[in-house]
Amino acid sequence: MKLKFTALMLASALVFAGCGSNKEAVEPAKNEQPAAAQEIGQDAPKVENWDEITEQYRQFAVEQADSFVIETEKFVKAVKSGDLEGAKKLYAPTRMYFERIEPIAEALGDFDPNIDARENDVEEKDWRGFHRIEKALWENNTTEGMDGYADTLLQDAKLLRALMETVEVEPSLLVTGAVELLNEVSSSKVTGEEERYSHTDLYDFAANVEGAKKIYELLKVELGKQDAELESEIGTSFKNLEEALASYKSGDGYVSYLDLKQEDTKKLSQLLDALAEPLSQMGTILGA
Repeated sequence: MKLKFTALMLASALVFAGCGSNKEAVEPAKNEQPAAAQEIGQDAPKVENWDEITEQYRQFAVEQADSFVIETEKFVKAVKSGDLEGAKKLYAPTRMYFERIEPIAEALGDFDPNIDARENDVEEKDWRGFHRIEKALWENNTTEGMDGYADTLLQDAKLLRALMETVEVEPSLLVTGAVELLNEVSSSKVTGEEERYSHTDLYDFAANVEGAKKIYELLKVELGKQDAELESEIGTSFKNLEEALASYKSGDGYVSYLDLKQEDTKKLSQLLDALAEPLSQMGTILGA
């Protein structure tokens, strides 16, 4: 969970709003920069079609949220019907839809702790969501007592989808969100801490990377105009990381995280670092 991210995103959005163009405003002298530009080291936002790009990302998030609701309904049905093996099978693939769009989910309220909190992330009385059910399925090997948590999870998924209709995506959410998704992988997925009972961390890992890559793909053309070398470096780093993840595929999913050796996790960590560093430069280059 990244409780500081929403505040960071809102602050970044205010900075970006202060950088917006106004044809009626008096332009600063050539040797001066607007105050907001001085803070981020930019003369002005460098992307002219932010509205189009942010709307494309919102549509992506809506599509993921639609699938998230559908698959969560299946998962909840399995839990409430006592289908232990069916619930286990649906658990990790269902979570991937949420993991791809965590930046926008976090910007809309308490969806991250409500849906994705791990044990001890919140007070016991407030702990709900996927990981509460995960513990019952894998550690206790039962679905008993999970009906209420399953119903609440589905309600949260549907509310998240409903709020997608009105959300305004700021450019800062995209560039910050891409980095935050990789930070999420680095802090909990690559360490095996996220899915401590099911050990399905590689599903989350892959989904976070896919979410970050979607943002990169939306910004790729504009980034190439500003810094072709950086764009190429990011593209190559994504390719290398995806190839490494593909080696752990098993059928339509991934092997248990317990199957990975120390050299495997070390390699994944190095590939993450190689991607995160250039990706973190996107905001500065694009003026977001």
